[in-house]
Amino acid sequence: MTRPLFLAALLLGPATPALAQPKVLADGMKNPESVVVTPDGKVFVTEIGDFGKDGDGKVSLVANGKATTFVDGLNDPKGIAFFAKWLFVADNTRLLRIDVATKKLDVLAPANAFPVPPQFLNDVAVDPESGTIFVSDSGDRKGAGGAVYRVTQQGLVSTVVNEKTLPGLHTPNGLAMDGASNLILADFGAGNLYRVKLGTGASEKIAEGIDGADGLAWDYHGRLFVSSWKGGTVHVIPRPGEKPVLMAKGFQSAADICPSADRKDVLVPDMKAGTLAAVKAEVPGAPLDESPAPAAFRPAFPNLKWAGWEPVSDTGKANQLRLIALTHAGDGSNRLFVPTQQGVIHVFPNDPDQAKETKVFLDLTDRVKYDDKTNEEGFLGLAFPPNYKQSGEFFVFYTPKGGKMRNVVSRFRVTKDDPNRADPASEEILFTFEKPFWNHDGGTICFGPDGMLYAFHGDGGAGGDPFDNGQNLKTLLGKILRVDVTKRENGKNYGIPTDNPFVGKADALPEVWAYGFRNVWRMGFDRKTGELWAADVGQNLYEEVNIVKKGGNYGWNRREALHPFGARGVSGNAGMIDPIWEYHHDIGKSITGGTVYRGTRVPELDGYYVYGDYVSGRVWALKYDAAAGRVVANRPVKWTGAPVYSFGEDEQGETYLLTATTNGRSIFMLGK
Repeated sequence: MTRPLFLAALLLGPATPALAQPKVLADGMKNPESVVVTPDGKVFVTEIGDFGKDGDGKVSLVANGKATTFVDGLNDPKGIAFFAKWLFVADNTRLLRIDVATKKLDVLAPANAFPVPPQFLNDVAVDPESGTIFVSDSGDRKGAGGAVYRVTQQGLVSTVVNEKTLPGLHTPNGLAMDGASNLILADFGAGNLYRVKLGTGASEKIAEGIDGADGLAWDYHGRLFVSSWKGGTVHVIPRPGEKPVLMAKGFQSAADICPSADRKDVLVPDMKAGTLAAVKAEVPGAPLDESPAPAAFRPAFPNLKWAGWEPVSDTGKANQLRLIALTHAGDGSNRLFVPTQQGVIHVFPNDPDQAKETKVFLDLTDRVKYDDKTNEEGFLGLAFPPNYKQSGEFFVFYTPKGGKMRNVVSRFRVTKDDPNRADPASEEILFTFEKPFWNHDGGTICFGPDGMLYAFHGDGGAGGDPFDNGQNLKTLLGKILRVDVTKRENGKNYGIPTDNPFVGKADALPEVWAYGFRNVWRMGFDRKTGELWAADVGQNLYEEVNIVKKGGNYGWNRREALHPFGARGVSGNAGMIDPIWEYHHDIGKSITGGTVYRGTRVPELDGYYVYGDYVSGRVWALKYDAAAGRVVANRPVKWTGAPVYSFGEDEQGETYLLTATTNGRSIFMLGK
């Protein structure tokens, strides 16, 4: 029996991935057109009623499988969006604003407020930062008179694009923000998607072939969903630049979609069917495992006392233990080295039974600048070279006191008579990073499998990289550097590896290994594959995970994760490397990079990248399939929810999480 089945499989070829199956959430509506979910999980749907009949339209609230009237007496309400405390509704030829708490309705922009009298206002999108509203006008729906307008919270209206500024524009419909400076526009009549730069109105086609393109929706991880009213389908674009993939079908008329509250589903109003349905937000044939990981972080050294540290300061205030890194010397001693942000490196045996009190390996508080008000400065990085057992040298990254604003990477040496004590007088500075602002210091230093020292400094601080340091190869800021610390060449306390990507180029510093970063907060090498992983903290809307390649440009400040950034933002292109993963600020606002797990305590997570978020206190284990070129799992890891300061790794490859506490129990180990 097996042989015929096998032959049949060969003849038929690979199985077609199953499409997402809709689940009806509510029915009995009259021409439902658009849906929005508020931050507290309320679901609102516009119902047009009879087309062209004023006064029979409404906004309904969907809950417990039913749609009940929220506000009625509208004309032909279509697009709906939420911002602050209001619903914004495109009601035929006017834009409405509805207070969700009081149901008070205002006409924010009447027909006569538009530069050209609108004919068929359709979709609505809102910039989540400024509150600016964007609304599409489908014109006569035959290819003439279409436009997209910008509306301020005061009701001032201006044109973004129209058929004159965007040649070939047919029937503007769906809208979605792409970062803070760009808008995605779905053209119902032409079947195209365009990206529109809001500052200039310039546009580019980013997808085509979706006849009747209607609604647009992002998930939390950079996938864009598109509905087709004509086809009764929903499509997904897995990553920028990729072609749309059919995700769901069978609707009579899939209208203006939105993500569910957790963004794991796409909500689809079916206008002709009178229903609101949910379909799983996924790429057919490319599932993402988001099941809880079989692991948790638990206290690692609960009885450890920290030499010289007290939970209460001399003035009687709580004294945080701010552990900033955890590493080992690679010398077979199984010791852990843990620095505080104030500048004290502690050392102790990696054994809870033996680790009763730390020893001070090196105290640099006399030269390290740290203040809670400028808490991105201080002692930030520690690394031991592969030959530490022979050389006794190690390296640190810190902010020095006095003088210009700067950071340094320095070499120190252990004392000859005590392996648990370093010589503070042995300092030898390798780099000095002069910086314009106190934030975005980065601070990770680590050794690669090639024995080279890799170091990162942020873009210089403030917001938006005002001096364009990320893209300037003549500055050390916003770069990952690579140097040979076994040499001293050309008057420097290090050598330049001859295979560095910018050696010999007049317009670039030879130390640069990769560039285009904002503020990498923790990077590290996979001890099995040798790949360099870097987590770059975002600014406006997105956090990102990168696998760093030699000479790579990672986009900042032209891109933030998978999206154009700012006035000079660009689309994905061959000259820039997009991250393998992003997440939206709705679920976390400051990524803390970790390690690729290679320990033995949780074998199920071998090869997973463990990372977290400082603000939300969430932790995940991410699995990247290099052959498929995509992330296949992003699984939550159990954790207390406290801010995630940093991660570390011991000699055995076990992973640790660091946070700040006032009880001294600031180190947690990954286990079952």
